[in-house]
Order: sequence, then C-alpha cells, then structure tokens
Amino acid sequence: MRHQFRAKRRLGQSFLLDSGILARLAEAAELSPADTVLEIGPGTGNLTRELARRAGAVVAVEIDRELEPLLAETLAEFNNVHLVWGDFLAQDLTRLWELAPPDPGGTCKVAANLPYYITSPILVKLLTSQSAPALAVLLVQQEVAERLVAVPGTRAYGSLSVLVQFYTIPELVLKVPPRAFFPAPEVSSAAVRLRLRSDPPVDVQDSALFFQVVRAAFGQRRKTLINALLGGLEWADKDTLAAALKEAGIDPTRRGETLSLEEFAALTRAVRSAQADGRR
Repeated sequence: MRHQFRAKRRLGQSFLLDSGILARLAEAAELSPADTVLEIGPGTGNLTRELARRAGAVVAVEIDRELEPLLAETLAEFNNVHLVWGDFLAQDLTRLWELAPPDPGGTCKVAANLPYYITSPILVKLLTSQSAPALAVLLVQQEVAERLVAVPGTRAYGSLSVLVQFYTIPELVLKVPPRAFFPAPEVSSAAVRLRLRSDPPVDVQDSALFFQVVRAAFGQRRKTLINALLGGLEWADKDTLAAALKEAGIDPTRRGETLSLEEFAALTRAVRSAQADGRR
C-alpha cells in the first residue's frame, strides 16, 4: 500500500480495489446530486471517490488516523467529502447527517464496505435509529448477506433476518470474490441493498417486546419454540407462553426458525395480551 500503510487485522481492514465492482456498488446506491451518502470506513478512499462523483455530499467516518495522509491525497480533487475521525458506533447518526444535509428532494443514504466483525452492531445502529437512512448498500461477508435475505425454514434465517426484514426490504445485488480485496479475505463477500420501509410489514404494537420474543425464539435453536421462549424470557412462565402460543395459533413444538414475521407479530400480540391479563 502507498504511504507505507499496512492493513490492520484488528480493525478488520480489507480494502476493495476492483474498479468495476466499486462502480457497481456506488451505482447500487441510486445516488443523485441532491443526496447525502454516509460511508462507514472509507479506508483508502476508493469507494469514497465513486460516491463523491455521484452524490451531493459524502460523510465518511474512519477510525484509523494513520489513513489521514493517504485519504488527503486520494480525495484531494473532491470538495464534497466530509471526513469524520472516530468509531462509527460511538457517533450520533443525526449529527452526521447534519454535517452535510441533503438538498431538497434528496435523501440520506449509506454505502460501505463493512468490517466483518462489527457488521451486526452497525446494522442495529442504522436500522433502529430515528435517523435511519432511506437506503443502504452494504458489502458484507456473503454468509451474512444470505442471512439478511433468508426466508423462514432455512438454515440462514435468524434474528438478524427478522430485524432487517422488519425495517427494510433487503435484496442481494452483487457477489464479490476475495481477489477483489487487499489483503484478500478468506471468505467471499456480497453486497446487499436495504430499502427502508415507510411502515413495518406487520403490526406488533410493542417493537421492544417483539424483538425480545424473536431473540428468545432463536436463542436456543435446537429447542422447541415454547422451551426456547421459556429460556429466553425470564419473566414468562410456561402456562402464560402456552396460552399465548394457542391464541396465536402456533404449535409450541415448532422451532423458532420456522416462524414468519407475521407469526412472530401474532405471538408478540398474544404475549402482550397475556401479560396484561396477568397484571389484572
């Protein structure tokens, strides 16, 4: 690498170098000159340049200050890139958008080659924020990408699938081989496009309880649903859960990974009703 820079394994640094794939990632973000796009981990600035050519503004958050001279050179021709130094997970998302608000008619979007080891917390932060982006294109480990678009009853389907599909409409847009990166990772990657829903696809009444139920259902995948819920919901007893499952029309001997979003929503409403009855 230039400037005698070496990728840091502890930060999960693996830089995308393939110009064709970089362009396709930027195009997948559907950017306009009115949009502001957030990049998490610009690294050597290769994707940043593609984004800056298409968007009105780029806000790029980078944790590694040793990349500063390299990025200064790579991005010298662009005056619409705003670099923020620090850990993205410690940033206030609303304040990041405020650094370069989109023009009228534009929206806030995200495009990033994510470090594999913090993909899940980044997704949670982006999707559960009051300032969630209208669209995100994320390059992640292929196995994770497949989890985000997975359907009930498959091995890949899990709590992360439910989270992403509750807030967005996800689609797999591009597979990327290890040779496209430096240093090359040991696994393949894939880009997913997440389009924010205007409203959740199911009525849960209590989203915090909904995700408690989802996490419990997937927490012990080998157990039947009622036993997984009993182990994951400390405040619930077996009779209450059995009654809630009956009300929702769900067989208690099923496994959590077989439930659709609609069934998780029905179960959450039933659990909430059972809780209310227990308090009376």
